[in-house]
Amino acid sequence: MTKADKQGATRRRLLAGAAAAAGIGLLPRLPLAQSAPTFLRIGTASTAGIYFPVGSLIASIISNPPGSRECGRGGSCGVPGLVAVAQSTDGSVHNVAALATGALETAFCQADVAYWAFHGEGPYEGAEPATSLRAIANLYPEVVQLVARTGANIRSVEDLRGRRISLDRDGSGTQVDARLILEAWDLTPDDLEAHYVPANIAAAMMRSGELDGFFLVAGIPTPSIADLARDLPISLVPIGGEPIDRLRRRYPFFGRAEVPPGTYPSTFPVPSLSVGAQWLTTDALDEELAYEITRALWHPSNRALLDEGHPKARQISLDTALNGLGVPLHPGARRYYEELGITVIEPYELPDTPVEEEEESG
Repeated sequence: MTKADKQGATRRRLLAGAAAAAGIGLLPRLPLAQSAPTFLRIGTASTAGIYFPVGSLIASIISNPPGSRECGRGGSCGVPGLVAVAQSTDGSVHNVAALATGALETAFCQADVAYWAFHGEGPYEGAEPATSLRAIANLYPEVVQLVARTGANIRSVEDLRGRRISLDRDGSGTQVDARLILEAWDLTPDDLEAHYVPANIAAAMMRSGELDGFFLVAGIPTPSIADLARDLPISLVPIGGEPIDRLRRRYPFFGRAEVPPGTYPSTFPVPSLSVGAQWLTTDALDEELAYEITRALWHPSNRALLDEGHPKARQISLDTALNGLGVPLHPGARRYYEELGITVIEPYELPDTPVEEEEESG
């Protein structure tokens, strides 16, 4: 080693020592910013809906792989050392099962499905309650949409009798809610020519004349429905009246909603129902990691990414982060909210969530 090399090495050691003495508090809060990254999956749903693009956006927001530029220097404001990915799945029911078995670390889920699974009620009656489920945040309202081909003379839920209708695939939250809505009108899938396919396939089948309509629970506007509406005339079937009043009295996690006029080409305002889309995990997730991903989600520097990343992500707000949670908060998430001075009350109320008209991004 030359004299210059020795001097350089000494200088680097002195600088490192000074930095350590002066700035230990500047180190990452989690021991994640190491050579080996920490991986986290976010289970979503079909790529035709809203869960997948919003899940991909949140995954990018909370990620901060080793070697990334620091948040304060214009880099990612995610969790140091974390690599999060969105994973397409069959939807809420599938996600609950995957969380329970450890096949997913986190996932999106409808509030109603989470509530039933946690308590062992409704479609989970007789099953072992999924008491390990925990919430990170309520994200945005999802709307029950019953799409029909114009000209099929489907003007109400009772008109579905004998029609070719998709209730969505097995394992989806949409199918659970579709069955409840049919029940409110004293119908069962046997009263229809029922199909069980995801929204993108249902839309293709409507284009080819193989279906008269389909159910989908998703944030609005939903891309697969918007694309379909540009290809052929469709209508949204009203979901309201006394049957829905009875349904809401029985299942209070349903909120009233209205799909605004013009949400899709040539559509009129129609009454419907909404449920919260929520980000869940289990009590197996490390408390410090849960705290850090919650902190990253709500980091002020990430607000612009939510607002610009997807129309539905604009509704993801700290003001509604605890609305209508179907399961208890994860202790790590709870600690973050309490540090902000937010009052955390359990059990949670499930208030009506107004749905505002949005424009679809390309």
